[in-house]
Amino acid sequence: MAHSSPLTLVVLAAGMGSRYGGLKQLDPVGPNDEVILDYSVYDALQAGVEKVVFVIRDDFEHAFRDQLGRRFEDRLQVEYAFQRLDALPDGHTVPDGRTKPWGTGHAILAAKDVVDTPFIVINADDFYGRASYQTLAEFLREPLTGPKESISMVGFPLRNTLSEHGTVARGLCQCDAQMNLESVREITNIHKTATGAAYEEANGDTVSLSGDERVSMNMWGFQPSFLPLLEERFVAFMDSHGQSPKSEFYIPFAVDELIQSQRATTRVLTTESQWFGVTYQEDKPFVVAALQQLADQGTYPSPLWG
Repeated sequence: MAHSSPLTLVVLAAGMGSRYGGLKQLDPVGPNDEVILDYSVYDALQAGVEKVVFVIRDDFEHAFRDQLGRRFEDRLQVEYAFQRLDALPDGHTVPDGRTKPWGTGHAILAAKDVVDTPFIVINADDFYGRASYQTLAEFLREPLTGPKESISMVGFPLRNTLSEHGTVARGLCQCDAQMNLESVREITNIHKTATGAAYEEANGDTVSLSGDERVSMNMWGFQPSFLPLLEERFVAFMDSHGQSPKSEFYIPFAVDELIQSQRATTRVLTTESQWFGVTYQEDKPFVVAALQQLADQGTYPSPLWG
């Protein structure tokens, strides 16, 4: 499929080993034992992505290449970047007792030397849907206008991201009339209700939500010019939080700072795609059934890489 402008997919996968207790426990969910990441790469390929960069950790490089990375190498360019705890700005060191990575913003910076085109950022273990990639790719190919950094994000209807089996945390988006992001508020302990969703404030008050609210699921679109700005924000983060053993530099924090300082605009792109993720083990049967249905409908070939 020919497209006018090359795009890169950056997959944040450095948390995979710890989250699943080892890559071998990455559960197959597709009809032919595909994992969620298979669908992400496939959908990105259909949207015209020509290169994928996997941001991983050194300790599972070989397992990742063997179990996942190699299957994509004859379909698009594959690169690896490594999120390392000691990859810090000059003058900063890892504080005593720190074992936790520095967060999703730091993970993107790990890929800065292998990204030179507009790029899509996703979580490795989330299913975002074909339409989400198409919409983001189309926006990234539009001519750039204006002096501010152009950022984009796919906003999912909250109702399409809830679990039947427990509470979730979501980034609730506040947008203006043109769907430019004004702020993202992290809401925790959201649960499904008969009419939508609800969560409790710190004071115990229950807040009801319709389910139509747009939420961030960490699917972003950036230009290469974003990377120096992100690096600048990371230096400021390290200056203020660098000695904390658990602080994390998240993408929404950096984006929000750039919006508030009038240095960037962030367009929230709407999608009705269903988001899938195995937040709870009990979510897996739903994901398996949904992917089987998509295969039965012909949305995906079965096997995916046949």
